[in-house]
Amino acid sequence: MRYRTIMTLVFLLGGFGLVTGIRSWWQDAGEGTLDDGGGLEGTDAGDGAELVYSSARHDFRVVTVADGLDHPWSMAWLPGGEMLIVERPGRLRLVRDGVLQPEPVAGWPEVYRDEGQGGFMDILPHPDFAGNRWLYLSYGKPSEDGSEGTTTVVRGRWDDGRVTDVEEIFESNAWHDNNNHFSGRMAFGLDGYLYLTVGDRMFEPDMMADHPALDVTNHMGTIVRLHDDGRVPGDNPFVGNGDALPEIWSYGHRNLQGLAVDPGTGDVWSNEHGPRGGDELNLISGGGNYGWPVVSHGINYDGTVYTTAASGDGMESPRFVWTPSIGISGMMIYRGEAFPWWRGSAFVGGMVGEQLGRVMLEGTDALGVETLLPGELGRIRDVREGPDGLIYLALEHQEDLTAVVRLEPVASDVMPPE
Repeated sequence: MRYRTIMTLVFLLGGFGLVTGIRSWWQDAGEGTLDDGGGLEGTDAGDGAELVYSSARHDFRVVTVADGLDHPWSMAWLPGGEMLIVERPGRLRLVRDGVLQPEPVAGWPEVYRDEGQGGFMDILPHPDFAGNRWLYLSYGKPSEDGSEGTTTVVRGRWDDGRVTDVEEIFESNAWHDNNNHFSGRMAFGLDGYLYLTVGDRMFEPDMMADHPALDVTNHMGTIVRLHDDGRVPGDNPFVGNGDALPEIWSYGHRNLQGLAVDPGTGDVWSNEHGPRGGDELNLISGGGNYGWPVVSHGINYDGTVYTTAASGDGMESPRFVWTPSIGISGMMIYRGEAFPWWRGSAFVGGMVGEQLGRVMLEGTDALGVETLLPGELGRIRDVREGPDGLIYLALEHQEDLTAVVRLEPVASDVMPPE
C-alpha cells in the first residue's frame, strides 16, 4: 500500500523526509488490541514508525483494518460489531473479531462482468436488522445473454456468514451494453425508505435535453425511493404522472458515487462525477431536476464544451463544486464523538484526486472544503463513519490489492469545542 511505503521511507530516513500533512512521528512497538468496531487499535507502520497527520482542527493517524482486498467498494457494520466489505468483482467479505475471514459471504447472485464498474457496489443492513436480519446489496445485473447490464437491488437474510432467502426487490430500467456509470449507492432515510442511485450509463452529454438522465420514463441518472421490500411509496413525486416511472425521487444526475443521509437532520445528500471538472455535492429534494447535461460545471474529456450554462430555471444547483475534478466517491455526514470539531461535516473521497475532502456545512450550505491526506493513501473509494465514531476509508487502486483503513484521533493542542 502506498502509505506504508511512505511510512517506511520516513522511518529509514530518520524522520528527515518531508511528507505533506505530517506533524510528528514516534515509536510504538505495542501489539494491537481488539475493539468493538471490528478493527485493530495500534500502529501498522512497520518497524514501529507511526505518522501523525495534521488538519485545521484534529491530529490523527491512519491504521489498517483489513488488507489484501480486491477493489473494495463499500463498507457496513452489523449490530454485533462485525464489519462487511464489498469487493467489486463480486464478493462480500466479513471482518470478525478484527480478522478478515478467508472465505466470502455465500448466497449472493452473479455480477455483470468482472471489470469496470459493473460488479457488487453497495451493502446496507436494514434499520431493524437486529429483528429481521435483512441485508441489501446493489449490483450490476446481467441480461440473459450477458450483453447488457443494469443496476439492481437484492436482499437476503443474514445467517452467520452467509445469506439465505435472497430476493430481488428492484431492477432499474437502465440497461446498456457498456460497463460504466451504474452508481448503485444506497441509504435508508430517517423516513424509513430506501434510497438508491442509478447512473446515466455514460450517454454522451451532447444529447443535451434529449439525454436519458432528463427523461423520467427511464431510471438513468436518477435517485429512486422505495419501501424496504421494493414497493413504491405513494408520495413519490412522479406517482400517477403519465409515463413517468414512479420509483424516481430526483433526476438529471450523471454518475452518483456517494449517497448519505444526515443522521442529525434527515437531509439526503449525494455527490456525482462531472466529466472533466464539475464534481458536485448536492442536497437532494423530491422531484428535483439536477440538470445534467444541460447545466454543468464541466467539459468533455477531450476538452470540448457541451454547455456553457452552470445553472438553469427549474434546475437544482450543487451546494459545492470541485473544479478540477477529484473523482469523487463514497461520502458520509459525520456525527461521531471521536472528532468533535468535524461533527456535521460531509466527508467525500477522491479517486483521481487521491484525497479526503471535508466539506464544512452550516445547515444546508457548504462554506468550503478542507483537503485531507492529499496524495498520501491513493484512491479513496468509500468513506464511512464506524459505530466507534471513527472514520473508515476503502482504498481502491487500478491493479493492486488494497486495504480498508481508519482515522484515529491523536491528542493535540487544539481545544475541543464547548
